[in-house]
Amino acid sequence: MRGKTVYSILGAISFSHFLNDMIQSLLPAIYPLLKNSFHLDFGQIGLITATNQVIASVLQPVIGLYTDKRPQPYSLPVGMAFTLSGLLLLSVASTYPIILFAAAMVGVGSAVFHPESSRVARMASGGQHGVAQSIFQVGGNAGSATGPLLAAFVVVPRGQGSVAWFSLAALLAMVVLTNVGGWAKQYRATRAKVKAGPSTHPDHGLSSRKVTLSIAILIMLMLSKFIYMASITSYFTFYLINKFHVPVRNAQLHLFVFLGAVALGTILGGPLGDRVGRKYVIWCSILGVLPFTLMLPYANLFWTAVFSALAGVILASAFPAIVVYAQELMPGKVGMISGLFFGLAFGIGGIGAAILGKLADHTSISFVYQVCSFLPMIGFLTAFLPDLEGSRAKPAAQ
Repeated sequence: MRGKTVYSILGAISFSHFLNDMIQSLLPAIYPLLKNSFHLDFGQIGLITATNQVIASVLQPVIGLYTDKRPQPYSLPVGMAFTLSGLLLLSVASTYPIILFAAAMVGVGSAVFHPESSRVARMASGGQHGVAQSIFQVGGNAGSATGPLLAAFVVVPRGQGSVAWFSLAALLAMVVLTNVGGWAKQYRATRAKVKAGPSTHPDHGLSSRKVTLSIAILIMLMLSKFIYMASITSYFTFYLINKFHVPVRNAQLHLFVFLGAVALGTILGGPLGDRVGRKYVIWCSILGVLPFTLMLPYANLFWTAVFSALAGVILASAFPAIVVYAQELMPGKVGMISGLFFGLAFGIGGIGAAILGKLADHTSISFVYQVCSFLPMIGFLTAFLPDLEGSRAKPAAQ
């Protein structure tokens, strides 16, 4: 039996995701400022991203697995406290190692936030898992889009110290997440009083070998999506500045447009997955972006903006579908799966950014986009994913 969708909690967790990822996105948005102030090369810029995202990547599935067995609803505000500490440290960092440590602290905050908040979104979904995941994720995407815009108008004119103002956003998130944690604790207490029926986790009937293969394919699709996304979030401003000679603020506005398109794609992906099947959304998303990525390196400034925005919408629609599809492959392990896939999103992006930075140092930033344009071809692997909705059709009808 499906419960009621609790939109107030979904809204709260999405708003907290907005604040968390807005803070996260300040880091790449101020890379041009840090590059000039600390005389960094592209490899060192990539290492900042790698430090932040690899730490988040490694910790998230571990935290998710732990909280599957021992739920920690109030871990959400604790995680945000790590983010707050990293943010304040970043505002006063005077050396490159301190910048790396601040990036690591912000990464720890995200590692705690994502698995538990994704679980809360599923709790509040009322069975509309794709819709809930989209509402949750779009908050993060909107935050990622807003961060560069705020950096352009607040941090760039006022300097590194103005990053500290964003600690107010972290404090607000801690208040909201404390209330969300209280709801989650009450939800679990209520559920504990009700005997769980045999259909709590519907069986898809797949062998463990098929499940493992499907998870491996999803990871490959994530590789395609998030390395390409890393090429945009970490280096798009440099690409626009180098190729089209636009000012920093103008380049950051183009990044804002791309990230806004990502937010739109995210809100579309979950509901579409609920309606037409998650496999088909994943298929159309990863492969559908290929024409635009192939054309982008050869376009003028106007068409670069258009193609990057279209790529953002189409690519982003896959992630809610991928996360819910993976959760349904391994029912009962929501925290671990959420941690694994959000962690992979961070880790793949971080490692990809570091590799792409080194590639840009040895070739050119334009060559990076030529190489990355072929990544969506990995989407052909989607053909080997099972149709979970079809495999559960008979059991669900009984």
